[in-house]
Amino acid sequence: MIELTRLNDKKFTLNSDLIETVEEVPDTSITLTTGKKIMVKESRIEVKNLVKEFKKEIYNQNNI
Repeated sequence: MIELTRLNDKKFTLNSDLIETVEEVPDTSITLTTGKKIMVKESRIEVKNLVKEFKKEIYNQNNI
């Protein structure tokens, strides 16, 4: 799960496994596998890095 910020400054946590695409149009739009779209303040690269860090964290927990 990753923490993101909606355009109205509200923080929320998203299951990163549901992310299908991330686009900057110019705000960052995340399309989920359900078809729902979410606009966030973080850039496309920031979202990508958050997902990578989360996956690393999960992977490392499984290898302890």
